[in-house]
Amino acid sequence: MVHPRSELSEREIEIIELVATGLTNQEIAGQLTISKRTVDNHVSNIFTKTGAKNRVALLNWAMDNGKICRDGFNCCALPGDGQVPLPG
Repeated sequence: MVHPRSELSEREIEIIELVATGLTNQEIAGQLTISKRTVDNHVSNIFTKTGAKNRVALLNWAMDNGKICRDGFNCCALPGDGQVPLPG
């Protein structure tokens, strides 16, 4: 079951945005100055909350729910929504 985006923490949303840029968990950990294990835990929690089984499914979920967009496609330009466009 897919849970509403509102159940994701701010950090989890930040992790999704970084996953969307193509970073590995190790690279995300370095950028956020947290351990890789912490990132692994966040990603696992995100998969559970969104129902995604892998990163591709997660990015599809994020696009479908207006969290990220690609080249202006599937975007909900809401003020302050923090969307990160995917590299095109």
